[in-house]
Amino acid sequence: MTTDLPHQPAHVQLQALDRREISSRELLDLHLARIDASQVNAVVTRDDSAARAAAHAADERRARNESSGTLDGLPLTIKDSFETAGLRTTSGAEELADHVPARDADAVARLRHQGAVIMGKTNTPTYCQDLHTDNSLFGPTLNPHDPKRTAGGSSGGPAAAVAAHLTPADLGSDLAGSLRLPAHYCGVYGLRPTHGLVPARGHIPRPPGWITSSDMVTPGPLARHPRDLDLLLDALTTPSPAENSPWIIKLPEPRRGGGPLRVAVWATDTTCPVDRETGDALATVEQALASAGTNVRCTTGPVSFTDSLRLFEQLLHATATAATDDEAGAAELAAARDLQEDDTSPRGTFLRYRTQTHRTWLRANEERHRLREMWHRFFADAEHDVLITPAAPTAAIPAGARSLMVDGVERSFFDQTGWANLTSHVGLPSVVVPVARNAEGLPIGVQLVGPMYSDRALLAAAEYLASLLGEADEGIGL
Repeated sequence: MTTDLPHQPAHVQLQALDRREISSRELLDLHLARIDASQVNAVVTRDDSAARAAAHAADERRARNESSGTLDGLPLTIKDSFETAGLRTTSGAEELADHVPARDADAVARLRHQGAVIMGKTNTPTYCQDLHTDNSLFGPTLNPHDPKRTAGGSSGGPAAAVAAHLTPADLGSDLAGSLRLPAHYCGVYGLRPTHGLVPARGHIPRPPGWITSSDMVTPGPLARHPRDLDLLLDALTTPSPAENSPWIIKLPEPRRGGGPLRVAVWATDTTCPVDRETGDALATVEQALASAGTNVRCTTGPVSFTDSLRLFEQLLHATATAATDDEAGAAELAAARDLQEDDTSPRGTFLRYRTQTHRTWLRANEERHRLREMWHRFFADAEHDVLITPAAPTAAIPAGARSLMVDGVERSFFDQTGWANLTSHVGLPSVVVPVARNAEGLPIGVQLVGPMYSDRALLAAAEYLASLLGEADEGIGL
């Protein structure tokens, strides 16, 4: 029945639109009713009249057989860190409570160009700077599987909205696991595309009006089916007319035939250990793949976890300084000069990375490119199609917690994104796939990593894995 469509994946909803089983306006109203009834506090800003006008326009185009794109008439939500023309964009910050942009972020403009109907904005921590989604403007977003658990951050609003069937898909962003961790905690699919495929202009932070963005932040989609991620990836890699781009991106198609999938599994590392239930989920994935004839090999990974994480932190703190005001920058520089040479405390490391010289950053960037070469050789020379890792050390932690417990042992709060950040600074495509539940019923996901520009092959592998585990059609649903 059409009233059940909000529970269906995005591609099924689009099929219903194409078959004229439901209008875009009717589909939008079904989703708005679910948002009205929801208690998870995922959608924080709406303009129903503008969304209904966009849906009506999509219906008129379809009636004239003039569909504008691959997403024509599909209602979507957008993370509140992306600027949306005529619709409030706060990035969870009080000082932006009344910010109504005149222009869409480039990624949003691409979705609109493909016919998406923007029905609202989803919650994020202030300036996307937390692994919990909470802020003084809108309050916390709850995990749809357990309100006492975090939805993750910073794309916690998008992940919760998708998991709660408030939207078929959402546009999130990922700098330091900000898309993949919430996808894992909420039991949905999330893709961090190859860095650079999707433009980040109009993402806050940086401040409103800036043209440039971080050299690591990557917009990406969240959905309830791998096929939906592929649909949105197609839209997000198609320039809008306003970009006046001469380039057409044609990503390689998944490998068809030619032998079974070649998979490496990096299941644990002493730098970022996982709990027993996460380890069991990885073992189940490995067994399912091997039983289906997949070539599976266990590995310790192509890079040193510790060295890669250190470089990630150095580059992360450097890119975060771009919008720091002069007074705060001067204070950090003075504090860094007062540090003892042997100060290796978190504060000392933070200050050194925040105030590093351009020459130091250039050398770190050289190290980043060498890491990329190591990853390339891992996939090319060792003939791996996909690397599977944990998505995070545990299932969703308690809401508001500031530490991480792994089988009774306290770990750093930031270990939550340790596995995700293996690829954040080198820009490899990475997708989170829900594969199991723990004893408390919370979702557990794994991360699939591929070589640069293998995004479509990675999504095909995600759908294959989901089909083996019986999750392709329903995911870790509610």
